[in-house]
Amino acid sequence: MNELLVFMCDGAPVRGEIVSIGTAWQAILERRNDPPAVRKVLGDFVAAATLLSASLKFDGTLIIQAQSLGPISLLVVECKSDLSMRATVKLSVDPTEIPTDATLAQMLDASNSGRLVITLDPADRQAGNPPYQGIVALQDHQGAVIRPVESVAQAISLYMQNSEQLETRIWLASNETQVGGLLLQRLPNSGGHTHLDPQTADEGWMRIQTLGETITDEELLTLPPQTILRRLFLEESSHYGVRSFPSRPIHFACRCSRSKVADILRMLGEAEVESILSERGKVETACDFCGKEYQFDPVDCRQVFSTDLLSDATRPPSSGH
Repeated sequence: MNELLVFMCDGAPVRGEIVSIGTAWQAILERRNDPPAVRKVLGDFVAAATLLSASLKFDGTLIIQAQSLGPISLLVVECKSDLSMRATVKLSVDPTEIPTDATLAQMLDASNSGRLVITLDPADRQAGNPPYQGIVALQDHQGAVIRPVESVAQAISLYMQNSEQLETRIWLASNETQVGGLLLQRLPNSGGHTHLDPQTADEGWMRIQTLGETITDEELLTLPPQTILRRLFLEESSHYGVRSFPSRPIHFACRCSRSKVADILRMLGEAEVESILSERGKVETACDFCGKEYQFDPVDCRQVFSTDLLSDATRPPSSGH
């Protein structure tokens, strides 16, 4: 299963999504060897990014970045508006040092340093659509009390509350073969539910939330989204007008290329690249997302700095590229 299902409640101010990701998640894991606790956090963020990207109103990419001084120094998940996605994690410690039962706070909020950054990046920036970025700390501030965020679902809910001002509930689950998620969002009165009086709208939102809270990790990881939708809301479908849209496929896709690596070399500068060449005879790098390796020999590097763009077809790679 690699699909996302969107549904609406005509009789309540609620929009929802259910996601189930199998082979696309396995494609990420087969390129990595992270400890179980890290895989759990990454899987939850993959589900969350897919759920959030489904509401993009433009052609572009939703990027979730989690940064900290803890064992996970950087986590990145990218999901495009066509639901193609990729993800990576960088650790600051030996993987064997991370306990199997390590929490999100222990891995991503050491010394209250954790930050969650969500970027909405339009594909066509030249059309006057700049990226939008929201940043939230991985702590829950309740008056004078500051508590660490203990789950990805809680982190995403805080982001939606602080940056988007939208009441959002989210449930996430992941294991080594599957990730799944359920998102419920209260729509503003201008969202087509102006016919509902405030009390009816409040009651509808609370009732749909209560039903959402009955979801289990096992259901999210084993059942197709349509089945989950029926199990949760079948009895309420006539009262709240629950209706779904055609499901959308999800797939793994990496956007790395030889030309993008060449751009990175240009940013390093010719002097730095020459220093690497003199020491190693070539420049080698691998994509953090898919593991694809790239090599640039002295001839390649000269071409990088003598042309404006190095495409994959500019010059056939030497042996080992």
